[in-house]
Amino acid sequence: MTYDILITGLIIIAQILAVVVPVLISVAFLVYAERKVLALIQLRRGPNIVGPFGIFQSFADALKLITKENIIPSGSNKIVFILAPIITMVLSLAGWAVIPFAPGWVVSDINVGIMYLFAVSSLGVYGIIMAGWASNSQYPFLGALRSAAQMVSYEVSIGFVIITVLLCVGSLNLSKIVLAQQTVWFAIPLLPMFIIFFISALAETNRLPFDLPEDESTLVAGFFTEYSSASFVLFFLGEYASMILMSSMTVILFLGGWLPPFDVYPLNVVPGVIWFTVKVIFILFLFIWVRGTFPRYRYDQLMRLGWKVFLPFSLFWVVATSGFLVYFDMLPN
Repeated sequence: MTYDILITGLIIIAQILAVVVPVLISVAFLVYAERKVLALIQLRRGPNIVGPFGIFQSFADALKLITKENIIPSGSNKIVFILAPIITMVLSLAGWAVIPFAPGWVVSDINVGIMYLFAVSSLGVYGIIMAGWASNSQYPFLGALRSAAQMVSYEVSIGFVIITVLLCVGSLNLSKIVLAQQTVWFAIPLLPMFIIFFISALAETNRLPFDLPEDESTLVAGFFTEYSSASFVLFFLGEYASMILMSSMTVILFLGGWLPPFDVYPLNVVPGVIWFTVKVIFILFLFIWVRGTFPRYRYDQLMRLGWKVFLPFSLFWVVATSGFLVYFDMLPN
């Protein structure tokens, strides 16, 4: 019995590492890709010194930050101050437990996967609030308040978007959501909700043009102004891991997950992972493209967009989708 438990534990640890390690490596290359794409948008070179074409620049920056002194402000709540980046990083990785990369390739294929994912992504605000409060500084505290209001506001519209998809599928299982798109990806019939979800994902991950919690022009660096060294690295990794996670959610809910854009059955694991990765990279490119294209919103514009535009429209679309499915007797069993 003890031997079986040990083997099971080792298998679970191996599954977790098989997901976490590629995600962390992907974060490093995402930072490099972002700097390169922004450089192309702004007609400059970007990183090109460390390694071939500068591909090791992110690893060099991480090594530099980790070896620096970790400064904790004397007036801060030291325990909460240290816990905040750890919580942010752990939550950004916890959501990957239910992400299906290909048929059968998922750490935990639970029946309420989408609710688990929504709950974990919603908890991310706590790390930011803790960081802003524990720093005992005005700029981080203002950034934390902004982040709390912003993330709560856009989670409402994200919730309605998810409800619309669930109405079309009839299941909370992420693998079944993907398989329900074998005929047509949900991005086509639910195009307005796809756009709302993508924009809300930008706000949920504090990305430009919605990066008000870390607005350097007014808040220095926002909620992580007082952070340095490894603590700053954890916040940085958490933000970019959350970007990849939200991109994966977008792919699963609207772009058919691992399914190709044309019928290829049966689809085995390797092509499924490749298609999933290509789609996630495309969504991440849109994240970077938006950053290099649009100016930062004012805070009142941010709130107005969330509460006066996205909320009523997404609620209307939920009602319209429900009525359509009932009228044409298309509700899933």
